[in-house]
Amino acid sequence: MSITKITATVEATNIGDVFTTQMKVGDHITVADEPLTIGGKDAGPSPAEYLCMALASCTAITLRMYLKRKDWKVEQIKVNVSLVKAADAASGVNTFYCRLDLGNDLTEEQRTKLIQIADACPLHRLLGTPSEVVTEMAHTIADV
Repeated sequence: MSITKITATVEATNIGDVFTTQMKVGDHITVADEPLTIGGKDAGPSPAEYLCMALASCTAITLRMYLKRKDWKVEQIKVNVSLVKAADAASGVNTFYCRLDLGNDLTEEQRTKLIQIADACPLHRLLGTPSEVVTEMAHTIADV
């Protein structure tokens, strides 16, 4: 396997709690779980919620960078992201719905530009292109 540039790495460890999984990202530790309704302990966001969190935070950060560069005064950026999985969508496509709330002090032209900027955030672009997941075992029986 040839890897040219790793953008992000997360280590997930599940030690026997049905779904509760500890995740380590650099020096940060967090937990993912599933809701009670499907057998989890609801000890943390679900993996799908983390995916929405990643898109929402990337969008907010991208917007803030642009606003600072343009010196447009927006006190608060709210990004709400919802996911409808392909199996539940009439289109048959996984769909992320992103709603931006930047207050009322922007012109229509600024709002239109900020939607374009939001759509250009790195994770938006990543999720909008085909991806591949390569899974392998860390050790083979011969390694033990």
